[in-house]
Amino acid sequence: MTERSGQLHINVNILNAGVFGGSWRFPGHDPLGAYDLEHYLGIARKAEQAKLDAVFLADGPVVEGDLAYRPGNGFEPSVLLARIAAETSRIGLIGTFSSSYNDADELAARLGAIDALSGGRLGWNVVTTAGARAAANFGRGGEPDHGARYRRAAEVTARVVSGWAHHHGAPVTPHSPQGRPVVVQAGASKDGVGLAGEHAEVIFTAAQTLEEGLAFRAAIDASAAGFGRRPEEIVILPGVSTVIAPTEAEAAERRALLADLVPAPYALGRLGGQLGIDLSTVDLDERVPLDLLGPLEHANGSQTFYTLVVGIVRREQPTYRELLRHLGGGAGHRIVVGTPEQVADDLERWWRSGAADGFNVMPDALPTGFDDFADQVIPILQRRGLFRTEYEGRTLRELLDLPALDRARQQPALAAAW
Repeated sequence: MTERSGQLHINVNILNAGVFGGSWRFPGHDPLGAYDLEHYLGIARKAEQAKLDAVFLADGPVVEGDLAYRPGNGFEPSVLLARIAAETSRIGLIGTFSSSYNDADELAARLGAIDALSGGRLGWNVVTTAGARAAANFGRGGEPDHGARYRRAAEVTARVVSGWAHHHGAPVTPHSPQGRPVVVQAGASKDGVGLAGEHAEVIFTAAQTLEEGLAFRAAIDASAAGFGRRPEEIVILPGVSTVIAPTEAEAAERRALLADLVPAPYALGRLGGQLGIDLSTVDLDERVPLDLLGPLEHANGSQTFYTLVVGIVRREQPTYRELLRHLGGGAGHRIVVGTPEQVADDLERWWRSGAADGFNVMPDALPTGFDDFADQVIPILQRRGLFRTEYEGRTLRELLDLPALDRARQQPALAAAW
């Protein structure tokens, strides 16, 4: 492996019961754990004990229509992160808040307050919310197209960041030790790369292969350079779903069980919804047609997920059943299955290649999947000198080794957004 300085950055993504669609059905787990505050607090405390960079909360401003098949997110992120902040002292706190359906000024004040009260530990994951159901939740007749969502995201992000800097000469929130929350973004479409290059400090990706990861980093570096930014101002954290067991055979058994636990109607519905195609009547054992998906520019949902599925279909020519198993029931992130040593090897390989600065870890079933990662994988990475054994920085910005904010360079441009 090649030499690389520094260490990995690792977040845990607390996806209610786990990343797989049937995680809530995993033997020995509380099926309603996603609606229990202690579920989240316990994972956050464990993550802090393991010296992780941050906990990460996904969210969408809508109650999805799949509650018959799996629990949803139990708590709105700003409320839950404020509670986690009170129960922890060092770990970062990253929450997802829609740029499509939040008011920029209110969001700046709300998130800035949590950042100040937590001692500078907050990050904002900017998402452009897709889907007709979310649009209807806000009284819209239909969802905005992909380009419109990203244009609004750029405007809202600029206004929120400007609000953190100053509002008519005064900050909108009390002073935070890190200056302002860290801006996080996910999206590999052309529009997403543009938004990331302009604003993102941490980028959450869905790359499936090393080649895809390296190509994504090159695209981000080029985009950032166009806005006068340097690569060291950006941390790239691919999402990785982990399935861990003492032996390869046991890990494979656990992975197979997780696949079997995903209700087929849920998996097909989620996949079809993300692709904009009705898959409710397909034969699961029929091969996915190569021409099923049209040109990327016609995808109005998540173009990142769309591209990911196209790549899998072209490389593997799977049946619908095989595709759903590959995606973990529609989750879509890379899945690593193996012993703790094998998982650590995989993370190290990606980091040393330059395709990742670290990872947004998405355990298979919570809490045990994260217990396995924290208790077994983290110590291996620490022994290899790849992960911290103690916290040194106090703020999320410091934990991520992000450069200090250059107010003289940033503030005039941001003020113009007002």
